[in-house]
Amino acid sequence: MKIYTRTGDTGKTSLFTGERVNKDHAYVEALGTVDEGNCYIGTAISFLPIDALLNTIKKQLELIQHTLFDVGAAIATPRSCDQDKKKEKTRFSAEGIELLEMWIDEMELSLPPLKQFILPGGHPAGASLHNARSVIRRAERCITPLLQQGEVDPAVLMYLNRLSDYLFVAARFLNHLLKIQETTWQPHKCV
Repeated sequence: MKIYTRTGDTGKTSLFTGERVNKDHAYVEALGTVDEGNCYIGTAISFLPIDALLNTIKKQLELIQHTLFDVGAAIATPRSCDQDKKKEKTRFSAEGIELLEMWIDEMELSLPPLKQFILPGGHPAGASLHNARSVIRRAERCITPLLQQGEVDPAVLMYLNRLSDYLFVAARFLNHLLKIQETTWQPHKCV
């Protein structure tokens, strides 16, 4: 199978249902944004030092990457589609939401409580997770209109909302494990 198909050369692409849409369509924008977030998660994984302490979070991040492909499949199959077989194949399970919450709770047990806003940064892996978090927040904004039109399963938006929380805590957790001090926001600081 070739990577190029030439079918997108005129500015159109296909959803999983086979429907052709413009590449700037809301579905495609949402799909691209989820993919972008997934790329930042992959970047974070690539920056992780080889360390037994970090294996758990690496496995979590890899599972999240797989789940984001499921999210993409659910977005690419609008709920108004009359192809029940395709909708069933791409249905999104809410189970991952509880898993994210459990991981957040576990990480927060070892983190100092936040008393101030922090600036994104720290170790390159942590900074990449902050990037992923901001992109996933944008994905939420892209998906909200589709949800309001009844075209996306509500569990997709719930998952992404919880994922952005997870990514924030995971960035802090990585920085904490790697002994990198977080920078707190200082209001009205002029250089």
